[in-house]
Formats: sequence, C-alpha cells, structure tokens
Amino acid sequence: MTENVENLILEHLRGLRNQVEGLQGEMRTEFRDVKQRLSHLETLTVGLKPDGVELLSENTRQQHELDRLKDRIERIEKRLELTD
Repeated sequence: MTENVENLILEHLRGLRNQVEGLQGEMRTEFRDVKQRLSHLETLTVGLKPDGVELLSENTRQQHELDRLKDRIERIEKRLELTD
C-alpha cells in the first residue's frame, strides 16, 4: 500500500514538474517578446528626442521673434502717440 502511495506521489510530482517546465518555457518566450518590444520603444524614444529638441528650439526662436515684434509695435505706437 505504501508503495502505491509513493508511486502516486511520484506521478503527481512528475506531472507538476512537467507543468512547471512548460510554464518556464512560455515565460522565457513571453519575456523575450517583452524585451524586444521594450527595445523597439527605446529606439523610438531616442529617435524622438532630436525632434523634441528641434521643436523646443523652434518654439524658443518664435517666442523671441514675437517679443521683438511686440517691442517694435510698442515703439511705433509711442512715436505715433497711439498709447495712453
């Protein structure tokens, strides 16, 4: 009887081991996929940085130009005595 119990336990342990090995294989595959996707996102992010810097630079340039125009308009208004 104890031999039957031992065989039953061993059979269950073998089944559990097979399930764990299967899950480990699936996890490795999923982890590999996640790493590839993360790498792709990192590549895209690095590619966006120069564009972001260019946009910020252009925005700053435009703001300076607007400030200069505002100053010029104020001087013109003052000369024409259009301001209060």
